[in-house]
Amino acid sequence: MGEVVSVTDVDGGRSLSILAPFAARLAPGQSVAVDGACLTVRDLAPGAFTVDVGVSTLERTIAGRYGPGDVVNLERAVRAGDRLDGHLVQGHVDGLGTLVEKRSSGNTRFLDFRLPGNVLAGTILHGSVALNGVSLTVNDLRDGAVCEVAIIPHSWEHTNFSRLRPGDPVNVEADLIGRYVQGLIAARGEIHAF
Repeated sequence: MGEVVSVTDVDGGRSLSILAPFAARLAPGQSVAVDGACLTVRDLAPGAFTVDVGVSTLERTIAGRYGPGDVVNLERAVRAGDRLDGHLVQGHVDGLGTLVEKRSSGNTRFLDFRLPGNVLAGTILHGSVALNGVSLTVNDLRDGAVCEVAIIPHSWEHTNFSRLRPGDPVNVEADLIGRYVQGLIAARGEIHAF
C-alpha cells in the first residue's frame, strides 16, 4: 500500500505524489498500478513517486476522488519471465463498482460489490475480477448485479479493503479471458462488448 501525499489539478488532469515502500527502485517511465489503474512514473522524490492522471482515467476510475492521506493499493508491473500469481490483470480499469456490504465469518471477510453491467456480463462464479487492483475469485453472484468476494487475513491487512465503507467506489477490471470471449461473441452480434 501507499499513501497519497499531494494532489495537483493540471489542465483537466491531475498530478499525484504517492509515498511507496518501493519508490527507490522505480525509474521515470515505469508503470505502477494505483488501485488497479496503470499509471506512468513521471518524477521521483525520496520515498515517493509522481504520476500524471489524464482526463479519461479520471472519468473511469476513483483517481479523481483522491486526497492527501488516502491509502492506495500499489503494484509494480511484472517483467516478462517473472512468476505470475493470481489472474492476469492489465491495469485497464473497465469501470467503477460500489461496496454494498461487508461481513465477517471467522477470519474471513466477505465483501459484496455492485459491478458495472459490462463487467458483470463477463463475470462467472469462481472466475476472477480485479477490485482496486487486487486479483480476487468471485465467491458468489447474486441479484443480477452483486459480486461477493472473500478476503483472507493477509489481503485484509495488505490492501485498502479494510478502509472501505458501504457506498465507497472501487476500480473494477474484468477478467481478461472473459473480456475477450465477450468481445468475440459481440463481434457476431450476439451481445454488447466493453
